[in-house]
Amino acid sequence: MKTIAVIPARMGSSRFPGKPVAKLLGRTMLEHVYKRVALSRALDATYIATCDEEIRRAAQDFGAPVIMTADTHERASDRVAEAAAGIDAELIVMVQGDEPMTRPEMIDEAVEPFRHDPQLGCVNLVRSIDNKTDFYDFNTIKVVMDQRGNALFMSRQPIPSLPGSSQLNFQPAFAYKQVCIIPFRRNTLLDFAGLPQTPLEKLESVDMLRLLEHGYRVKMVRTEFNTQAVDTQADLERVAKLMEEDPLLASY
Repeated sequence: MKTIAVIPARMGSSRFPGKPVAKLLGRTMLEHVYKRVALSRALDATYIATCDEEIRRAAQDFGAPVIMTADTHERASDRVAEAAAGIDAELIVMVQGDEPMTRPEMIDEAVEPFRHDPQLGCVNLVRSIDNKTDFYDFNTIKVVMDQRGNALFMSRQPIPSLPGSSQLNFQPAFAYKQVCIIPFRRNTLLDFAGLPQTPLEKLESVDMLRLLEHGYRVKMVRTEFNTQAVDTQADLERVAKLMEEDPLLASY
């Protein structure tokens, strides 16, 4: 299966404007993401998809191929669908541009299930949440799954929870977060882009809810690799410390 990665990136983040070109250990965050993703042996090519000229110039400076897209997309998956429409590939792996702790092995983990299930259309990586800060963080997308590992629901709220005081609700054995490494089979990604937005998708601002609300299956694959998305300046500082503690995360 020809497999490519597409990294969507834009300057206009409401929580952290200019985030893709923010400096992290001497490089832009986007360069870290691109170079880590491109190390995956599962990929035939890696692209950056953007609507911003500043990101295009930054990406070209570190040698990344860029696909320019419309500036009207509300969801990263729609941007990836536009970028991938003109590329001949069976699997398209979306890796969010704010995941600088991505390891190439995580790409390999995410695409492996497609080799055994021809009906599978979409996979998300998922990792256990081991601290209350992430569980109650609005920027962390929490996931609950069925007994077969398929997503039931995703929310920015702390789920699952017990009634009562919120600080007593954290149950590490059941708490998982979405990791934004998301492979799609080509037809599922193009279906996604053609589906109308759904009420829960808009309420939670979570792409995958569009698929779930339209009855698609989203397979969750657990990873043991630690990861931290960057949504704020504080996240960037936290990730810098984590990467300094693990030299492999800053080597290419």
